[in-house]
Amino acid sequence: MCSFTLSRSTYKYKPKQSDRNEFLKIKLKSLALQRRRFGSPRLYVMLRREGVIVNHKRVERIYQQEGLQIKKRKKKRQTAPLRIVTPLPERPNERWSMDFVSDQLSNGKRFRTLNVVDDYTRECLAIEVNASLPGYKVIQVLESNR
Repeated sequence: MCSFTLSRSTYKYKPKQSDRNEFLKIKLKSLALQRRRFGSPRLYVMLRREGVIVNHKRVERIYQQEGLQIKKRKKKRQTAPLRIVTPLPERPNERWSMDFVSDQLSNGKRFRTLNVVDDYTRECLAIEVNASLPGYKVIQVLESNR
C-alpha cells in the first residue's frame, strides 16, 4: 500500500489524442525528403524560414519519432594495391638494410644507434652510437662502408 494519496482525477487521467503535430510531421517529412543530408537542426531552421513557429525540442522529438535520422554513409572499400615482392639478394653487398634504435641509460640520458646490415650475409656492417644522429653522420657511416 502506498503511503501517499493521489487524487482520483490524476489517477484516472487519460491523455487526449490530438493531431497538434500532424501538420508538423507532414512538413518535416517533405523537407527531409527534399534535403536528405540535413539533420534536425537544419530542418528546424528551414521550418522557421517558412514561417512555422515551433520549438526546436518538438522538432527534434518528431524527427526521431518519424525515423528521419541521417543514415551513416558507408565507406567505399578500396582495393589494396598490388604488392611487389622484392627479390631476395643473390650475393653479398647487393642490398643493405638500415635501422635506427633508441634507448635510455640508467641516468636518463637517451642515445640512438644506426645499424647497417647486409641482407644476404646477415652481417652487421656498421653500428653508429651517439646522442643524436643527424643526416651528415648517416652519410659518413654509409660512405665509409662502401
